[in-house]
Amino acid sequence: MRRKVKLAFIEHNSSRKATFNKRKKGLLKKASELCNLCGVPACAIIYGEHESKPEPWPPSPISVHRVISKFHDMSEVEQRKKMMNQENFLLQRITKTEEQLKKLRKDNKEMEMLNVMYQGSGGLQPPEWLQDMNMLDLNNVEWVIDQVLDKIYQRQEKVSKTEVGRIKGCDGRSRKGGTGGCPHLGGRYQ
Repeated sequence: MRRKVKLAFIEHNSSRKATFNKRKKGLLKKASELCNLCGVPACAIIYGEHESKPEPWPPSPISVHRVISKFHDMSEVEQRKKMMNQENFLLQRITKTEEQLKKLRKDNKEMEMLNVMYQGSGGLQPPEWLQDMNMLDLNNVEWVIDQVLDKIYQRQEKVSKTEVGRIKGCDGRSRKGGTGGCPHLGGRYQ
């Protein structure tokens, strides 16, 4: 796995020039691949640090002008539709990262509540373990319990379809129905 490159100005002149040439070559290769493999028009205009003129790609000015003209013929709304500058790029990345963080926090909270539920139901917590919880945590534990029960019901349904008769005495009805349960597990639940 490649290490992440620090995106900052390269102070050392020879390193900066080498990086510029390497990345320029890679960029032009990608533009060429876009044109050849996907059949789409593309161009690039690169201004070198100490160059008086920009370097266009493809080298033919007619091809470059054709792509630029096609771009200018589009409405301003269409032109800006997928245009990206540094600020927009960073805002997009921040939004995406915030969404990922929100999802991770939600997943973490679910795992925490699942752990609390298992510890409480397994006798690892003192009998008054629910007393210290606020309403939000109680609701979260209830939600996790419902999720686990739904998985149990789905599994019971799947097992009953594939292994009919193997487990005798289980009526397969859900807790929500009020009378479900399995005598093999120590009786019925309410």
